[in-house]
Amino acid sequence: MTKRRSTPDRQESKLPRILLIGANGQVGWELRRTLASLGEVIAASVEGGYGPIVDLLDKGLLAKLVEESRPDAVVNAAAYTAVDKAETDRDVARRINADAVGELGALLAERGIPIIHYSTDFVFSGQANRPYTETDSAGPLNVYGETKLGGELALIESGAPCLIFRTSWVYGARGANFLLTMLRLFREKDELRIVDDQVGAPTWSRMLAEQTALVLYRVLRGDLDLKQVGGLYHLTGAGEVSWFGFAQAILEQSGANCHLIPIHSSEYPAPAKRPAYSVLDNTKFRETFGLYMPDWKESLDQCLELIPC
Repeated sequence: MTKRRSTPDRQESKLPRILLIGANGQVGWELRRTLASLGEVIAASVEGGYGPIVDLLDKGLLAKLVEESRPDAVVNAAAYTAVDKAETDRDVARRINADAVGELGALLAERGIPIIHYSTDFVFSGQANRPYTETDSAGPLNVYGETKLGGELALIESGAPCLIFRTSWVYGARGANFLLTMLRLFREKDELRIVDDQVGAPTWSRMLAEQTALVLYRVLRGDLDLKQVGGLYHLTGAGEVSWFGFAQAILEQSGANCHLIPIHSSEYPAPAKRPAYSVLDNTKFRETFGLYMPDWKESLDQCLELIPC
């Protein structure tokens, strides 16, 4: 009788395990690609499909996800981003953008697991006349900004090793964003009225994901000590433009035929008030990590090459 060989236990992977929360969003989708070169990505989302299901409204599910995934690092790209809807959906927005972030931070703090989290330019009032730095006082004008600021504070107070990247006007080749909305409207309308008195910095989701991966690589290697460099950073496309100017640039590159008319914010009332000027200063990020974000126009050109106009 032939003796049956026992199967040796599968050797556990030595690759870093990266828990990505919000893997199906426009930033999360790009992060699935950029983080894949760093290790094993556990891609969690509300929809599932690419990995485990996570619902930030469920505290128990979040704790279970961290426990079962055993990550070496976490990237949280999940957020409640419906700015106008948040005005009447305050409790859900606060739960996702603030409370759940604090709870996640507490789970990671006790395990010493680093996290990269994203915030927004909407934490500022927009009354400045020069780009905001990380040391400027926050003053959000809407519920979305309030809850994202709450998430920043909760994460820092949790004691988790963290990097918080504030970004702005995120767009990409998928998801719901200004770029794709404009391309659709250019096909449907002969004329569009676009707000021209709100100024910010458009940020391509792919560039945001690539910079995140470059920083996380150094964190995982131990080249960066988050006790020394952890905290808030601004990370946006370089330069600044109004929504009208952004729409003009998209129109020029798309080759569409549509007449754009600049208007004042008062002519386009919305439930949530927006900051008039929310450009962020990237100097701290550049000097700390030695990384540069391209000008928003350059990134827009590259992104549009991926989209059939």
